[in-house]
Amino acid sequence: MFVDRSRLAALMAEEVARFEAERPQSKAHYEIAKSSMPDGVPMLWMAKWPGPWPVYVKSAQGAHFTCVDGRDHVDLCLGDTGAMVGHSPEPTVRAVTAQLAQGITTMLPTEDAAIAAGMLAERFGVPMWQFTLTATDANRAMIRYSRQVTGKRKVLVMDYCYHGSVDETFATLDNHGSVVARRGNIGAPVDPDLTTVVVPFNDVEALEKAFATGDIACALVEPAMTNIGIVLPDDGWHKALRELCTEHGAVLIIDETHTICAGPGGMTKRDGLKPDAVVIGKTIAGGIPAGAYGMTSELQERVRDSIHLEDIDVGGVGGTLAGNALSLAAIRATLGEVLTAEAYPEMIQRATEWTEGVHSAIEEFNVPWQVTQLGTRAEYSFLPHAPQDGAEAAGADDFELQQFLHLHALNRGILLTPFHNMALMSPATTSADVAAHTAHFREAVASLFA
Repeated sequence: MFVDRSRLAALMAEEVARFEAERPQSKAHYEIAKSSMPDGVPMLWMAKWPGPWPVYVKSAQGAHFTCVDGRDHVDLCLGDTGAMVGHSPEPTVRAVTAQLAQGITTMLPTEDAAIAAGMLAERFGVPMWQFTLTATDANRAMIRYSRQVTGKRKVLVMDYCYHGSVDETFATLDNHGSVVARRGNIGAPVDPDLTTVVVPFNDVEALEKAFATGDIACALVEPAMTNIGIVLPDDGWHKALRELCTEHGAVLIIDETHTICAGPGGMTKRDGLKPDAVVIGKTIAGGIPAGAYGMTSELQERVRDSIHLEDIDVGGVGGTLAGNALSLAAIRATLGEVLTAEAYPEMIQRATEWTEGVHSAIEEFNVPWQVTQLGTRAEYSFLPHAPQDGAEAAGADDFELQQFLHLHALNRGILLTPFHNMALMSPATTSADVAAHTAHFREAVASLFA
């Protein structure tokens, strides 16, 4: 079923007019902000939100936020996982407020450091942890350490993967199977084929060929792809990846930054995976900047033994604010009191309700789309079946259609992630919040296809 482009354009024009009429204060903020920030936003990617100008936020609490025009919104984006615990959860706010009066950053450990590390070790099953400010920083550290201990230089990633702003991961495969820079890669320092091996997700044969080259230092993977639609692993894929890493002496790094949605220990704990290292970030500190990476005892010993104390601060790993007291207090409170095992069943139930609501509209109007759920996260894509790999998911993308659906939602007080059709549930998300999305989605699909 093809989307009628003239109909889509007319519907989009209606939504833009509605947005403009209902967001005068956001427009006023935008006009002021343009004089000192490109596109009126603190990060350029924020310009990707649908509408002629951004929505400016006044306050956020739980699963809702209020914009400067006084409109309440159901937030199903939740900072693209950064606020998966909900906005400003009380235990995190309480811990951060107390720590602010006791010191923010000192370059020395606090009691919270060991407690936070122990919580992560218990959740993910790797015992030795270090802290960063972002998951991107954690991924960069683990890539460097992997090269250090293996003596090899290349990083294996999945086609259309996402691991933050790590240079080595902005690579894809062209039509001939060669590694090339991914579209939109800004100022790449070197050609990615010098640093990176790319294989399709779920392709064991491609993994075997890649490892046979003998120059892979590490495999950096999400246990399920989440930033190009949700792509779930086939049975046996993780087992094959683990065996190949072991056979060829490569470090297996699992990035759980998004897939923490699967459970308190992510897919690593839920599915019994056996990585050499785990990376996590975003929501673990309730929105306060924090990331972390954990290693097995064996890998940690190899790393530590390879670095002389005199050079430990100049090797490209670390940061002055990493492991600061404020972030560690936030991690301790968030993991200990908010993002607990007890919180997940209700969050997953809300995601199931969202999935069922989307699926019901797809079936009612016989639209060849599909919806996939992973724990507390769910996403629809413009495919008749669940994608098998990143390239298939990317090939089905439709930016104009996505912008219409997202603006339609925004005009009805619902925020989705601007980069894809994803919804995330927090402990504060209610069935009524989900029902609001179900109503919007049915109305939008009906306007396109009825």
